[in-house]
Amino acid sequence: MTHWQDRLPPIRGRYVPNARLADQTWFRVGGAAEILFRPADEDDLSHFLANKPENVPVTVIGAGSNLLVRDGGVPGVVIRLGRGFSDIHRQDNLIHVGAACLDRTVSLTCRDSGVGSLEFLVGIPGTVGGAVRMNAGAYGREIKDVLVYANVLDPQGKHHRLAGDELGMTYRHSNLPEGWIVTGAVLKGIAGQNPADLGATIEAILKEREASQPIRGRTGGSTFKNPDLEKAWKLIDGAGCRGLKKGGAQVSEKHCNFLLNLDQASANDLESLGEEVKRRVYETCGVLLDWEIVRMGYGNAQA
Repeated sequence: MTHWQDRLPPIRGRYVPNARLADQTWFRVGGAAEILFRPADEDDLSHFLANKPENVPVTVIGAGSNLLVRDGGVPGVVIRLGRGFSDIHRQDNLIHVGAACLDRTVSLTCRDSGVGSLEFLVGIPGTVGGAVRMNAGAYGREIKDVLVYANVLDPQGKHHRLAGDELGMTYRHSNLPEGWIVTGAVLKGIAGQNPADLGATIEAILKEREASQPIRGRTGGSTFKNPDLEKAWKLIDGAGCRGLKKGGAQVSEKHCNFLLNLDQASANDLESLGEEVKRRVYETCGVLLDWEIVRMGYGNAQA
């Protein structure tokens, strides 16, 4: 191990050297993490942050649903929150959730408890932590519409509680600083709703999503943010990119704001295809698309 790895603090969770990250993402591509750290709980994570070597890069990943790990892997320590961050419990109309809890799980749990206004979460792949950081949304609603506050750790491991209006949430964006880690959140719903009615709304969302998105493929969700007053998929379609391929990667024919790993695509195939889509859209209509998928790591596999 390198010198900084020897100086990592003792933890109750687990360090995994040279951990394959393709297994952690929906695209199923990408290189390895130098060290993958799975903290046991929030105190374990706080201890790590407070005691790690100062110059070690730290990256956090969630369910990997909107993530492209480049082929050369990710330097430093990659943190993946797991079971110790997946609790969910209800307090009247407030839902306390860990950052690793799947958005879908929150929606279904609220349905069963008769808590409304959170049905839209079933249409958002990924975890609560990622949803808070990027103000994820679907079907006309966003996390900022239901967020009471988020529990976060700063890079020194100190705990903070930030209200929704302190996070500066806008379309697919929050002002949470780099290096700050969401560990949980409190969401506000409407109690006393009929679970059957909530279930019907959820089923309608799931059917629409199944019909309009390639959710059974190896994809990373929406590739680009919607520009002001535009739909990214319409611009991509108008630029003639529907079905466009590069290596094992393809622009989905079903929904052309989705990229697909068809067969043994590399991360470079997917990223290069996305950049080609950006170029063609800009040449066609003068709009420069902004990536919604998070890309991280070195660009090429290391020798």
